[in-house]
Order: sequence, then C-alpha cells, then structure tokens
Amino acid sequence: MSQQLSGKVALVTGASSGIGEAVALELAAAGVVVAVSGRRQERLDSLVARIEAAGGKALALPGDVSVEADATKAVEDTIAQLGRLDILVNSAGVNEAGGIESLTLEQWHKVIDINLMGTIYICRAAFPHMKAQGGGDIVNISSTAGRRSGWQFASYSTSKFGVTGFTEALRQEGGQCGIRVAIVEPGATATEIAGSISDPKWREAIQHHTHNENAMESQDIVDAIMLIVQLPRRANVTRILIQPTTDVAPMP
Repeated sequence: MSQQLSGKVALVTGASSGIGEAVALELAAAGVVVAVSGRRQERLDSLVARIEAAGGKALALPGDVSVEADATKAVEDTIAQLGRLDILVNSAGVNEAGGIESLTLEQWHKVIDINLMGTIYICRAAFPHMKAQGGGDIVNISSTAGRRSGWQFASYSTSKFGVTGFTEALRQEGGQCGIRVAIVEPGATATEIAGSISDPKWREAIQHHTHNENAMESQDIVDAIMLIVQLPRRANVTRILIQPTTDVAPMP
C-alpha cells in the first residue's frame, strides 16, 4: 500500500526548471504543500501560480543554495510558514566542461558549491527538524556522472561522486531516527543544465545529448522520485539509476 502524501509538506530546490519544477508539480497534484526554491524569482512565481490554479498550495522561496545562509533560510521559512517539513528533494544543479588545466578555480567552485555543498547545506538544516518530528524523506538528485567520470566533466563528476558518498552516509544516520534518504542518478535527461556550461562547443554538444529523441524527460525522473516517497515507511529505495533505454554499449 502506498504512503498517503496528501497534507504533507515538501521543499524542492532547483525548482525553477527541469526535474525540480516537474517534481514540484507532481507532489502538489498528490496533495502535498510545496515550497519551491531557486535563483529565478519569476520562474518560481509562475510555478506557484500554476500549482494554485490547479487547486494546490505552494510557496516561493528564492535563493541560492550554494550560499549557506540562503539554504538554511529556505528550510526555516518552509517550517515557519508551512508548519513542518516531510519531504526534501535536492534538485539544484549546474555543469561545466573541462579538465584540471582548462577549468578555472571559479568554475570548480561554482559546480561543487551548488551541486555538493548546496545539498549538504539544505540537508544539514532540514535534518534536525525531521528528526524532531519523527521522520521524513530526503531525495538527492545526482547523475550517472556520479558513477563514472570523464576528464571533460571533472568538476561535475567530482560533485556528483561527492553527493553519492554524502547521501549514503546520511542514509545510515537518518535511518536510526526514521528519516529515509535516497539518491536518484539520471542519465541524459532533457533539462536546462547544459545552459550552465561556459564553453560554447561543449554546451552545444551536451544540449544535443540531452535533447535528442532518445533522451529521457523530467517526468521519467519524477516517477522514480514518487515511487521512493510513496513506499511504506518500513521500506527505503536507497538508490535508483535511471538511464535512456538506448544507453547501451555498441555491438562489436
């Protein structure tokens, strides 16, 4: 039997577009009150309007998760205005292309600070509240780049390998107090993440990779997230790898 979601409260980061936006809409449709966080105020306002027009309830919380104060404020504002926090989905993310010589330290910091430290900041702020209320669900969005690396995307893979390690450690800690922690690792998915790549050639290449006819849609990833949060509390799907059907090694 699925866990009833209606009336629960969720915070979704990276909700301005892509997977974050899609999961916010799906949670709201299931009766969850959703706080949406991101750096683009106008996108968040539009998302809240769509949710409310469909009969749901949502709260826009603009901010940058790579800034600890912003991340903490998103959690605190969610609880202050909505009363509790049952579900946290960390979907904020950026990418860069290049190796140890071609990427600047500023670019390294951009990717790691948003993808990894942003996830840590939000989880660190949310964890004690979930613990005090007797449980909750944390879902961190990683990538297949958190399983296999390539020099062209050194900073992105580093950040996602970090998210994987952090999530497993948090799962072990959270399981002792009723907090389920899971990671979802999507392959090529049609989102806006390629737009964060500075190099125009790599930006175009990744846009093609994530927007061809074989790539997944954000809704495919959302379906995996919904499976995680709707399971009975005794069960925790800790890790989901989801890839395009055609993402296979070529025949010799």
